[in-house]
Amino acid sequence: MSRRGWAMLAVLVPMLLLFAWVAFRSGPLAPVNVTVAKVEDRNVAPALFGIGTVEARYTQKVGPTAAGRVTMLAVDVGDMVQPGQLLAQIDPIDLDQRIDAAAGGAARSVALEQAAAAQIADATARVALARSQAARTEQLKSGGWVTDALVDQRRQELAAAQASLVAAQANRNAAAQDRGRLGSERAALVEQRANLRLVAPRAGLVVRRAVEPGTTVVAGQAVVEIIDPAQLWINVRFDQTQSAGLAAGLPVRIALRSRPDAALAGTIERVEPMADALTEEVLAKARFASSGALPSIGELAEVTVALPARAKTRAIPNAAVHRVDGQTGVWVIHDGDLAFAPVKLGAQDLDGWVQVLEGLAKGERIVVHSARSLSARSRFSIVDALP
Repeated sequence: MSRRGWAMLAVLVPMLLLFAWVAFRSGPLAPVNVTVAKVEDRNVAPALFGIGTVEARYTQKVGPTAAGRVTMLAVDVGDMVQPGQLLAQIDPIDLDQRIDAAAGGAARSVALEQAAAAQIADATARVALARSQAARTEQLKSGGWVTDALVDQRRQELAAAQASLVAAQANRNAAAQDRGRLGSERAALVEQRANLRLVAPRAGLVVRRAVEPGTTVVAGQAVVEIIDPAQLWINVRFDQTQSAGLAAGLPVRIALRSRPDAALAGTIERVEPMADALTEEVLAKARFASSGALPSIGELAEVTVALPARAKTRAIPNAAVHRVDGQTGVWVIHDGDLAFAPVKLGAQDLDGWVQVLEGLAKGERIVVHSARSLSARSRFSIVDALP
């Protein structure tokens, strides 16, 4: 080799050695830094974590029972109201005239009923007279003093008087029924007229004015919404896979978005019998233990439920759990080599520990964190902590 060749070789060999050293020490061929832990026995206190919104337990939507135009609103959002307090007034339109017409019709029915009663009295007298004349004529005919034609005439007069009596009685019944119908219609109109004066059904806080004066509303449309500020709860959702043991009466810790550092105490009021099949979540209601300064309606809240603690069992940090090829498991160190061990997990707590039901023995070393993704052929180096 020439002198120039030896010079290039003297430069290239150190560079190749340096490259190999860098590749095997800190490059892609370097061992993966990992932190390890041992499978140990400990008490796992499972807990559920869910997100919910603050809602009013009771909401009163006050509105008219008939269509009309809002003429006046006496309250505004944020006002506290008492039972029977006036909230709004609806224009009655023609209700007053219809009430007067029903009252006039009822008076006319009373007059017709009185006239029918007089007709009944007159018809009753005519029937009595016709019956006595017919009886007398029958006696005279038996003695041969009158003709058959006169007897038939008296009988026809008796039948006509009886028919007049039946007609008068029917007129009185019709007048009485008409009076009752008009009275019921008037009572319904009066009740409908009273319902146009919207009053508070119970004490509470006005949270919504759905319309403003001058707006025409239909029957059943809400004009004002009232809630009981002392009856608030949280509509919270929990993951179905971790909801075993969730029941009414369990204590909860509530962290509101407006006060994330000030946890509030509460309890599970009830667990809804219908779960959300789409999101695979269990629905529950959590109420506040104190009725002090409560949050706004619709505010998000984080709810943590402490479930009954499990007996001492094998447990690992949940950071060690991975999913490889559709299986849930951990990387176990055996004689300096890595092996993926499928496991069956149970409850987990908020401290980062998860219960191991199957797949691991006490004392086995597992990988908790790694600088890169691992495989069974990965070279690794155990460190105390990762940056």
